[in-house]
Amino acid sequence: MKISWTWFHKLGSPKWFYAISGRMLPWLAVSAVLLLLVGITWGLAFAPQDYQQGNSFRIIYIHVPTAMLAQSCYVLLAVAGVVGLVWKMKLADVALQCAAPIGAWMTAVALVTGAIWGKPTWGSWWVWDARLTSMLILLFLYFGIIALGQAISNRDSSAKACAVLAIVGVVNIPIIKYSVQWWNTLHQGATFTLTEKPAMPVEMWAPLLITALGFYCFFGAVLLLRMRLEVLKREARASWVRDEVLSSLGREVGK
Repeated sequence: MKISWTWFHKLGSPKWFYAISGRMLPWLAVSAVLLLLVGITWGLAFAPQDYQQGNSFRIIYIHVPTAMLAQSCYVLLAVAGVVGLVWKMKLADVALQCAAPIGAWMTAVALVTGAIWGKPTWGSWWVWDARLTSMLILLFLYFGIIALGQAISNRDSSAKACAVLAIVGVVNIPIIKYSVQWWNTLHQGATFTLTEKPAMPVEMWAPLLITALGFYCFFGAVLLLRMRLEVLKREARASWVRDEVLSSLGREVGK
C-alpha cells in the first residue's frame, strides 16, 4: 500500500499552516480557559488536604503541569530541529523560535513553584538535587536557544545553529525524568505513570490531570498565535499575505 506524504509536505506551507491554525486556535483557547478554570478551582478549593503536607501540597496543581510542559516543549524543539535540518522546512524553524520562550517561561515557573513547595517540605528554598539541577540546566538551554536565535543575523545560519543546540540538549530530558531513580534525591517520583495507578486518591489527581490538559491547550494556543505572527512577518511580501490582510480589513469594515 502506497503511503501519501501530502499532509507532511503541507506542514511546510506557510499559507496552509496559517489557514489551519486559524481554525484550531479558537478551540484551543476555549479549551484552555475551561480546563484551567475547572482544574485549578477544583484543586485549590475543593481537593482534600494531603495527610502529610496539608494545604502546601496544592502548589502541585501549578508546579507539575508547568514542569511537564517545560520538558514536552523542549522535545518539540528537538523534533522541529530535526525536521528543519533534514527536510529544510522553514516552518520548523518558526515553531522552534516561537516555542522556546514559552518553554523558558514554563521552566522558570516550575523552578519557582518548586522552590516555594520545597521550603515547607524540605526546610530549604533550594537544594542541589539532581531533578532541580537538571531542570535549571533546561532553563539555560532555553536561554541559549533564544540568545543564539537573536545573535545570528543570517536566518538560515540561525536556524541551523538553534536546531543543533535543541537536538544536542534533548539528552537532558531523560536525565530530568529518571534522575530520581538514578540518584539518591529528595525530590519525589513521577506523579503520573502509564504503568502504575496514581498514589493519590482520585479527588486529588483528577483536577491535576484536568489542569495539565489545560496547560497543554494554553501552550498550543499561545504557540499558534506566536507562529502566525512570525509567519506574517516572514511572508510579508507574499501575495497570499496581502490577500489575507485585505480580507481581514474587509471583514472589519463590514462589521
